[in-house]
Formats: sequence, structure tokens, C-alpha cells
Amino acid sequence: MAVTLDPKLLDVLACPSEDHAPLRTGTPDDPEADALTCTECGRVFRVEDGVPVLLLDEATGPAAG
Repeated sequence: MAVTLDPKLLDVLACPSEDHAPLRTGTPDDPEADALTCTECGRVFRVEDGVPVLLLDEATGPAAG
């Protein structure tokens, strides 16, 4: 199931890392995943019940360490 967020909300959400880059829906492997991916660092943040979990400690992906 794809993430369904208000487009206005998606416009203002940004990665919580230092670069504060925009987020896009899905993951690199699955554009329909319930997640948001940073366009700069590649971290993936899950979306639970329509609420993005934008915590660096909970992120997965290339820059998650």
C-alpha cells in the first residue's frame, strides 16, 4: 500500500538530518511501500497508520549506519 499524505504536508516534510532534504514516498526498491525516503542521504523512514516516523535512530537505509 502506498503512502497517502496530504500533498501540502509532503511539501513541508524534510529529512531530520543536517541536510534537511525533501522526502519522497516509497523506497528505492518499492515505490509503493509505506515509507518516506530522503532525496539526499537515502534514509528510509517508515509510516505507521499514516504518521511518518521521522526519527534518525529509527531510520533504515544507506546513511543509517
